[in-house]
Amino acid sequence: MRADRLYAYGAATGLLVDLLLGDPRRGHPVAAFGRAAGAVERLLWRDDRGRGALHAVVCAGGAVALGAVAEHAVRRSPVAAVALVSAATWAVVGGSSLVREARAIGRALEAGDVEAARERLPHLCGRDPHALDADGMARAVVESVAENTSDAVVGALVWGAVGGVPGLVGFRAVNTLDAMVGHRSPRYLRYGWAAARLDDVAGWPGARLTAVLAAVAGDDPRGAVRAWRADARKHPSPNAGPVEASFAGALGVRLGGTLSYAGRVEHRPVLNGAAGRPVVAPDIERAARLSRRVGLLALGVTVAARVVATRLVARNQGGRRNQRNQLKGRTT
Repeated sequence: MRADRLYAYGAATGLLVDLLLGDPRRGHPVAAFGRAAGAVERLLWRDDRGRGALHAVVCAGGAVALGAVAEHAVRRSPVAAVALVSAATWAVVGGSSLVREARAIGRALEAGDVEAARERLPHLCGRDPHALDADGMARAVVESVAENTSDAVVGALVWGAVGGVPGLVGFRAVNTLDAMVGHRSPRYLRYGWAAARLDDVAGWPGARLTAVLAAVAGDDPRGAVRAWRADARKHPSPNAGPVEASFAGALGVRLGGTLSYAGRVEHRPVLNGAAGRPVVAPDIERAARLSRRVGLLALGVTVAARVVATRLVARNQGGRRNQRNQLKGRTT
């Protein structure tokens, strides 16, 4: 059985398991990677970009190498190859956990239990919940759903289609490193620079695909494209900008504005400000459903792209072999 089909079966199974079960309850591989990356950081940390770059290379490169070794080990067994891709996809894709946390906050807000929503918000994003009212928390949740649809679902599927199991685990490793050391704090401003830039590069294709699929699957495709074109570049993140702008237009809401992270206040541009309305609690469920649709579409698009690319490469190689055989026949 061809490798592209094995990948397709494994990725679809892994995403289905995530939809049914969510993240592994115990022994999550991403948590294990985080502990290993933390140990490497304790050995390497200096307030220096070079040390931070070495940290990123060791951790992300190690994850890719481990994925490559595992993929090589099962290459002769179709069943084991599908199981490996399925397990890797399940481990690195976090769509169900994202939707579950968002919906829990949405239910609390719709019931008027603002304090319960504040307690739950740190499970989803790093905003200061005590600086937000009910609508502010609803906006924070919708923004987190949009951004993490790209980071936790679509980006992983894109790199899985490109690189198989090494691509899946490599993308999650890069994304995890950015979450650990890539933020702008005094400790990580220099040390985390490489991890943050690597995450920007790795997240670029997934973010654009997420924005496209949000426009396709949303309630207002034209509004999504309009907000993306008009406002994405205003966002400080090159990848969160297109995703959040497209979600804002697709849902008909306004995102962005003033944010608070542990006492640090940021004033970001408003996305879809001309056509959108303020976010309210019921919009969380709409965003969660849009995230689900985008994830399923991303699976179809990335698997189809891998199959087509594999066939084109095989056809090109076959044509070259035929040409070589013809040349050999003429010279004999």
